[in-house]
Amino acid sequence: MQSINFITDEGEEIPFYIIEQTTLAGKDFLLVTDSDTDEDEAEVYIMQEISDQDDQTVYEFVEDEAQLEALSKVFAELLDDVDIQM
Repeated sequence: MQSINFITDEGEEIPFYIIEQTTLAGKDFLLVTDSDTDEDEAEVYIMQEISDQDDQTVYEFVEDEAQLEALSKVFAELLDDVDIQM
């Protein structure tokens, strides 16, 4: 599974594993999890690319409820065998 590292404000690196990616309205989004196993019930997060600086792509967590709901439906359609619950 491909992974990305999220760096907290304190400088701690946390690996996230990419489940799926999509582009909507010209913006790139990732569906990620902090677990590298195929657990039945894993926590997933949606991240949006916000910039590409110095050959580094920067993502932030999507926190807007309406946007999360819409994006979760898109990712659920892309992943036939996955049920995303908020």
